[in-house]
Amino acid sequence: MLLYYITDRKAFPGDDRSRLRRLLDKIAEAANAGVDFIQLRENDLPTRGVEQLAREAMRIITELATAHRPLPTALLINSRIDVALATAANGVHLPANDISPDEVRAAWKCGAGALARELSARNPLIAVSCHTPEEVKKAAANQATFAVFAPVFEKNDVPGTGLEALRQACRIKIPVLALGGVTPQNAHSCLQAGAAGIAAIRLFQENDIATVVRNLRS
Repeated sequence: MLLYYITDRKAFPGDDRSRLRRLLDKIAEAANAGVDFIQLRENDLPTRGVEQLAREAMRIITELATAHRPLPTALLINSRIDVALATAANGVHLPANDISPDEVRAAWKCGAGALARELSARNPLIAVSCHTPEEVKKAAANQATFAVFAPVFEKNDVPGTGLEALRQACRIKIPVLALGGVTPQNAHSCLQAGAAGIAAIRLFQENDIATVVRNLRS
């Protein structure tokens, strides 16, 4: 089961400085627990703020891997290819109606200079937000690494697409992660529908991540 943590520092209490600190602590916790992907989604920050946060997140992930064991955690930057390149992140997450994965690869190849290209992964990981099976099919045709399908379950009074739509999306030849109202109680139904894993914000941020990972993968 692939696990995908989407960050949201504004969900933490306190001022922005304490929220950033809490977020970095959660990133360390997620990486140490073996979460596969972390999407840095702090869209309201200015470019410099996102870049500083991404650099710190990469430092934490790298140090944990060196000090303890090789960790599979990859950092994806929401939408910002320039920030991903500048900070040697592993790739990007593309919101719906963003640029195509092909455009990401072209930008990645050109890069933000030789040093950025040298530090960054040669082949970026590219996740794409999808809300219908048709969008998943398009992501697969554009050779995205995987799709994040949402919302599967009702969330904040927004109706979910349901397990049948997820099942249809998972028939397409690309890994699909389920997002939206996923809990430890309903996660197994997403896997039964064919999902390759689970994506979430609150599931990780509001709980002990090691416990969440252990329960989901057991």
